[in-house]
Amino acid sequence: MIIACPACSTRYAVPDSAIGVDGRTVRCAKCRHSWFQEGPEAVAREAAPDPAPEPAPIAPPPVADPVRSPEPVADPEPQSPTAPPPRERPIAATYDDTASNFAATRSSFEHEPPFRPRRNLLKLYTMAAVAFAMIALAAVGAVAWYGLPDWAPFSRQTFAEARPDLVLEFPPNRQDRRTLPNGTEYFGASGTVRNVGKERRTVPPILIVLRDGRDKIVYSWEVVAPKRQLAPGESVTINEAVTDVPRTATVAEIGWKPG
Repeated sequence: MIIACPACSTRYAVPDSAIGVDGRTVRCAKCRHSWFQEGPEAVAREAAPDPAPEPAPIAPPPVADPVRSPEPVADPEPQSPTAPPPRERPIAATYDDTASNFAATRSSFEHEPPFRPRRNLLKLYTMAAVAFAMIALAAVGAVAWYGLPDWAPFSRQTFAEARPDLVLEFPPNRQDRRTLPNGTEYFGASGTVRNVGKERRTVPPILIVLRDGRDKIVYSWEVVAPKRQLAPGESVTINEAVTDVPRTATVAEIGWKPG
């Protein structure tokens, strides 16, 4: 049923069970005015138009009884005034029932089904930043430990480009890879660098790289030629050996050091 405050005309939609058949005292949440609200049946009766009164039948005139005298009529017993209905606790505008809610107590900003509560964007951003930092640290650690993968477009090349007029010759038959009697892993290589041009050339550092069966670099070291400059047609021999190389090393590559 719809009830309205007599003071400020604020209207509320409440279930009939909240008012009851006999009515009860309610209070307006806006102006705090209290009044007694009739039950739904009484409100319906008041709203219905009064039926037209039927004409009363014309009663015949009374005939006096010549034998019996009229009996005295006793005074009616005084009736106690109608007791007011028991005062009940006013229904505040904060009434909440599963069937209906007061419109005045609901804020337009409250979330109700099917709406969901707002998410804390700051918390989501913080969690995303922490996750990104952890992934970045893990990636840096992996690169530092295993090196850049070969498929990475920004990985550094293993060897530098060929030098003008300088020929680097380290034939495989002059490479020695074996295990010494004391269990030490040994690798030795021998080769030459020749200047085939017509100008004097500076010999850059040489890089020897050892790879395992998966083509991964497991060991490398730099070799400096005993003669740093070569005249046209001149050559220099390089003999290099190292120990304690990884046992997984299977292939040796020799080239100019990059940079």
